[in-house]
Amino acid sequence: MSPERATLDGTADYAVRMAGRTADGHFRRLGNLTASSIGIGTYLGPADDATDRSYQAAVLRAVEVGLNVIDTASNYRHQRSERAVGRALIEAFERGVARRDELVVASKAGFLPFDGARPSDPRSYIQQAFIDAGLMSWDDIVAGCHSLAPRYLREQIEQSRRNLGLRTVDIYYLHNPEMQLEEVPRDQFLERIHDAFGELERACADDDIGCYGTATWAGYRVPPHHPGHLSMEELVRVAEQVGGAGHHFRVVQLPYNLSMPEARVMATQRVAGSQMPALDAASRLGLYVMASASIEQGKLAAHLPRGSGDLADGPLGTSAQRALQYARSAPGMGTALVGMKTAAHVDENALAAPALIAAR
Repeated sequence: MSPERATLDGTADYAVRMAGRTADGHFRRLGNLTASSIGIGTYLGPADDATDRSYQAAVLRAVEVGLNVIDTASNYRHQRSERAVGRALIEAFERGVARRDELVVASKAGFLPFDGARPSDPRSYIQQAFIDAGLMSWDDIVAGCHSLAPRYLREQIEQSRRNLGLRTVDIYYLHNPEMQLEEVPRDQFLERIHDAFGELERACADDDIGCYGTATWAGYRVPPHHPGHLSMEELVRVAEQVGGAGHHFRVVQLPYNLSMPEARVMATQRVAGSQMPALDAASRLGLYVMASASIEQGKLAAHLPRGSGDLADGPLGTSAQRALQYARSAPGMGTALVGMKTAAHVDENALAAPALIAAR
């Protein structure tokens, strides 16, 4: 395992090295780190060797061209995405493409992952891998697939570290925690969040993770009266209860794209008594924002006209580039994540970086 993690000096060095490839404003401040405004995601694709190889090549290419944020999760492609990222990192380090301290690597836990492939009997697999192993009880699981049990989170962090080949995972998210609200009352949900944050704070103290956050789908975008609503302010208060003023709850991830603009235009969050959109709330609370689904899992990669929304025409010749520009140029946005399964996808999307509009 590498003994290192992303650092202030390392990520700053990376930004300096890439200065000739990217415009001013491409790199942004994530706490004491420097993070690229585009990051590579690894969610989609079949669980097969060909896709593993494609992701490995795409991650390596991303690091080469100025994207130092890499996003994955243990359940993506049944752990195969994490493992492909791990192999790409080894190759990048061995070839001198990047140093470990230059890269910001994120993973997630919440959904119960299979191992390499979907088992023929998922319930029996869960019973053996998680229940019999003492990581949780069936009462800790919602929707048959999701848990925030502290012992499970501890095991998942270790698993992600093994899969990625890293001593420290820089950002570790609770994955879609709002799913818990479908089956448990809100007060019980907050107790589970409290216990989960406590485990994540311990992982930070042990340097197994650098910081933590919440990667959500609907939680931050739906209004407060919605049963699945998540309050950033409330979660920050929980983090303060667990970790004090120096807590490590630093990052939120949520969808933001031309078809899903709620984070910017809908006042779904309340901070200090004022109602505001999620991007403004994150800024007020000192949370870095990662946009997921920046091109809506490929749906915005075709037939998007020039001049759409807030987009600049300029050199942005493809729909994917224009959609990505929309996501990454939103005021308050940190990094726009986009799934890229091939090096060619990386090259296309990275071309948005020199055309960055610093709308921040």
